[in-house]
Amino acid sequence: MSDLDFTGKTVIVTGAGRGLGRAYARLLASRGANVVVNDLGGDTDGADPSPGPAALVVDEISAAGGSAVTNAESVASEEGAQSIVATALETFGRIDAVVNNAGNYRLASFEELTLDTVQAFLDVHYKGSLLMARAAWPHLVKAGEGRIVNTVSAAMAGVPDMVHYGSAKGAVYGLTRNLAVAGATHGIKVNAVAPGAGTRMMDLAAAALPPGTAEYMKEHMPPEMVAPVVAYLAHPACSITGEVLNAAGGAVSRQVMMTTRGIHGPGLTPETVAARIEEICDITEAQVAELMIADQAGDR
Repeated sequence: MSDLDFTGKTVIVTGAGRGLGRAYARLLASRGANVVVNDLGGDTDGADPSPGPAALVVDEISAAGGSAVTNAESVASEEGAQSIVATALETFGRIDAVVNNAGNYRLASFEELTLDTVQAFLDVHYKGSLLMARAAWPHLVKAGEGRIVNTVSAAMAGVPDMVHYGSAKGAVYGLTRNLAVAGATHGIKVNAVAPGAGTRMMDLAAAALPPGTAEYMKEHMPPEMVAPVVAYLAHPACSITGEVLNAAGGAVSRQVMMTTRGIHGPGLTPETVAARIEEICDITEAQVAELMIADQAGDR
């Protein structure tokens, strides 16, 4: 197979000033992409914004012979999302892919969660991904093709002290699936990556993970080992849509939602459910929940 080249393509990467986003932006630029390096520049909770991190990544890309421009707006507002897209159009004249990587992060027990905290996480992870897709959408539709890569997390399956974070990522999963359906008739493919990497967020997550996990990830699972998966999902050669690919330390797998065979009976009672709960939950003959896309041969 020939190399996946991005020459002439423009890719927006949000949250690209550090960690995973920086690795994505650098790889994409090395493959010829014009990259919009967006980053608010704040801490992991979004405080103390600064244009510095995004500018440093642009400098790195430029020094390596690549093409990039900085943007320090927030994805959590409609104005910010529109500004990010406008930067791509004004600088490079087109948009081919959006990588929604920006996110905030911190641990909090359910008992101490405030509604403001919950809303802040929904605003960045879910609303930010939605607003970026919405701002780029008409340009991708006009082009008749495009790629959107969202970011989910293992936390959406249940992790200690991450109700706010995991729930927001679960919302992004639903967004990904539904945008994939909406984009099918326009040639737009929408997928998500569930990354595992040793970033600065690992220092905060350490308390919720098994002992030694954060240290191991920072030593053996750099962001650069996730970037190839994102590059594939952002490339025109990407043939899947509505999927989640787990990527960590060089391992890549498909994450799916499944429906078990279950039971059926006209005289269903609570007692029947109780007596047959193991049969209901048995995944032996479970089927993957596929997208409701009609006549889309080759799409998953």
